Amino acid sequence: MTLVSVSASNLDSWRDLAAAQQPDWPDRAELDKVVAELASLPPLVFAGECDQLKDSMAAVARGEAFVLQGGDCAETFAGATAENVRNKLKTLLQMAIVLTYAGRVPVVKIGRLAGQFAKPRSKPTEVRDGVELPAYRGDMVNGFDFTPEARRPDPNRLLRAYHSSAVTLNLARAFTKGGYADLRQVHAWNQDFVAESPAGRRYEQLAREIDQALAFMRACGADPEEFHTVEFYSSHESLILDYDRALTRIDSRTGLPYDVSAHMVWIGERTRQLDGAHVEFFSRIRNPIGVKLGPTTTPEEAISLIDKLNPDNEPGRLTFITRMGAGKVRDALPTLVEKVNASGATVAWVCDPMHGNTFEAPSGHKTRRLDDVLDEVAGFFEVHHALGTHPGGIHIEFTGDDVTECVGGGHAIVEEDLALRYETACDPRLNRGQSLDLAFRVAELYRAS
Repeated sequence: MTLVSVSASNLDSWRDLAAAQQPDWPDRAELDKVVAELASLPPLVFAGECDQLKDSMAAVARGEAFVLQGGDCAETFAGATAENVRNKLKTLLQMAIVLTYAGRVPVVKIGRLAGQFAKPRSKPTEVRDGVELPAYRGDMVNGFDFTPEARRPDPNRLLRAYHSSAVTLNLARAFTKGGYADLRQVHAWNQDFVAESPAGRRYEQLAREIDQALAFMRACGADPEEFHTVEFYSSHESLILDYDRALTRIDSRTGLPYDVSAHMVWIGERTRQLDGAHVEFFSRIRNPIGVKLGPTTTPEEAISLIDKLNPDNEPGRLTFITRMGAGKVRDALPTLVEKVNASGATVAWVCDPMHGNTFEAPSGHKTRRLDDVLDEVAGFFEVHHALGTHPGGIHIEFTGDDVTECVGGGHAIVEEDLALRYETACDPRLNRGQSLDLAFRVAELYRAS
């Protein structure tokens, strides 16, 4: 890897470029004050942890592992509780167990949490009953309530995002290192779920098989440490650049800059302009990074992004997260993968089957059909299988709660059910049963490929 000298001007070069999706902060002096305070606070993650994830992502790029990345569409400050964090972790761990055991593949576990507090919006304002206010851009920026006070961008929310992230990461580390993630807990994760859910009953059968395998290994004298804890990483869309820049630190080991707000950060479909501020900022930090690619992405754009973001072709550095839509993935993805692969670039390919499949129900709720999500994942696997490349993972929006935000699943939710528990702050999420339905399907697809 080429080591480059780092200076403040290197890290701030993005400030001279157009930055999409940034809030219209009403008080720049207040923002500067908050940014200075953020810059003095301890890191949320460490550079060595980021490098460890980069090594795991390199294994994904080589076809030796699979990524499970998921969590809330948009975290809320109110959601940073032990119960909410535990439920999300429980769902992700259950999905990982299904993929590892049924898919027979090592799984890299990455949460969309401890930083996913900001969201891009298609329109800067929202109109209700003739009243126009700024759009809700996530708790990091403004409030969800439709009032002038709540919708006013407030820089102090950046500090609340930092502290909520710290609480969430502390809880996640406690759960994943303190015994909750022990493989002997596979039944305990399911006790409240098995009776009323087809996915839960299917999972319980798999858990019994795991118990038998563990009992056999213990009888043979094998009880490795890996069975008792898991490596778990945080990620978020790096949208509000002032926040991520303030949390960028120079690693004392290497002299290189890392965004220590999360182990992995990604650029969204709306902010991946080659001449834009986000791509420029990401080119300077050394974290493993991702870029969302929609159906209009050309191979030339993808290769230019590689040249800008990973010029040394470092394994594990760059992940392309494709979000094509079920109806477009089989047409839009093949040429993209084929030409990137032919260029010799080392990237991990991950499927986001959520964002291309959103529609509005007659009730006005934004929703997604689980069948469409499953179909896009199937198309993703079909394309990679045909090209001889590696389908490296999935990136989903889910919750550990029994919400009614997406339709379908083994315990079917219909459009008329959406209002029962529609709790998302932004986009619709899969509930726990739907998430496990997806995990079983992905495991089948992986084994078949």
